[in-house]
Parts: sequence; structure tokens; C-alpha cells
Amino acid sequence: MHDGPMPLDFFVWAIVGTERTIVVDTGFGQREADERGRQLLRTPRAALDSINIDSHWIEDVIITHLHYDHAGTTEDFPNATFHIQDLEMQFATGRHMRHGVMRAAFSVEDVIRFVRHVYEDRVEFHDGDAEIAPGISVHFVGGHTMGLQCVRVNTARGWVVLASDASHYYDNMNKASPFPIVYDLGQMLEGYDVLRHWADSEDHIVPGHDPLVLQYYPPASPELAGEVARLDLPPYIRSEKP
Repeated sequence: MHDGPMPLDFFVWAIVGTERTIVVDTGFGQREADERGRQLLRTPRAALDSINIDSHWIEDVIITHLHYDHAGTTEDFPNATFHIQDLEMQFATGRHMRHGVMRAAFSVEDVIRFVRHVYEDRVEFHDGDAEIAPGISVHFVGGHTMGLQCVRVNTARGWVVLASDASHYYDNMNKASPFPIVYDLGQMLEGYDVLRHWADSEDHIVPGHDPLVLQYYPPASPELAGEVARLDLPPYIRSEKP
């Protein structure tokens, strides 16, 4: 969790199917938590363990973007192929990283590790929209970073879109009020319409960091209330509209 003017929660997502599980983002570990003054409730690996998913089993991980809170702990997924946009790798290793304000949300150790994954032939690059598996696709958004992608999932309640940092909070999208960490402001604003296009409704869009997500959605189990939510079930409360 992050204490600030508005609290941030940090999530990873598991898309659980009948035959396979795909993980979206790999969060961050204790090293980054200590360096950045973040409270780490559970490592991503431990969070997955809590719902009986062993990170060593995972064969596909979608990385929405390479910021430290979305692309750390990849070493805990030793058998995974990582799916990322071409532009995101270009962004994280290119000329824009000369500027402190641009690189502040990146961990150079995570980026170096990801380059190693490329050389290990464990990264699948996508140029725009792509199907990862039946009913699961990635869609280019940009804005927050050069190569940010959202994830569209066909669930029991319809097409859900994991917005990641295309909309940190419900209010970012509902009020067209972007989060202040941004690569391209115009693209970020247009990205809200990208999310709406791919989701069945605004109540099928899940923001990337809003603590309200854990209040709106049923828990995975009573013991995990307030920690793990079921996004394939309808929310308790409809997201506030402007």
C-alpha cells in the first residue's frame, strides 16, 4: 500500500481457466518496497499461493508495462513466457530514460532482468492488439507509458478489462482526470475510450490501483476478504459515474 493524498493499492491478477492460468503483472518484492518506502503485505508469489496457484507452474505472464510495481519478481516465474508491447521495451531501454522524471517509476534491476529474459528467449513481443489465448487478449493503450497495454478477459459476467495504469482509480476514467505519472497526456485521455470500447460496460473495467476494487468485488474466500477479489463476479456496488 502507498500512503499519499489518495491511497494506492498494488495488485497482480490471475486469469484462472479450466486448463491454464495466466498471470497479469508480477508486482514488486521486498527490496523495492524497502527502497521506496512501500508497505508490502504479501509478495506476488505468496498472494498466488493463497489461492493455490504456484508461480512455478505459470507458463504465460502478461506484463502491462515495466514500472517497478508491475514488472518485479519475474524470477519467481521461472517457466513463464512474458508478453509485452514492443514500444514498452523500447521506452524502458531508450533515450527517454536519460530523464529522471521518466525513469523514476522504473527499477533498473527489473529492466536488466527483463533484458536477460529476452536473451533467454522468454519474451513474446506484441505490436498492438493480440490474442494471448482464447478469450484473453491484450490491447495497446499507451499514455501512462509508451507501451502500456490493457488486458481483456471473457468471464462468466462478460468481457472484463484489466485497465492496469490506463486508469489507476475509477475517478481517473470517470472524471477524465489523469494520474500525474504520464508519458503522453493526450494518449492517456484517449485511452479511457479504449477501455470502454473493449469492456462490456464501465462496471467491467477494473482500475489498476484503486482500493475500492476490494470493496466492490466479492472476496475469493471469507478468509481473504480485503486481500483477494473475484473480478469474474458482479461488483457489489456500481462504480460512481460523473
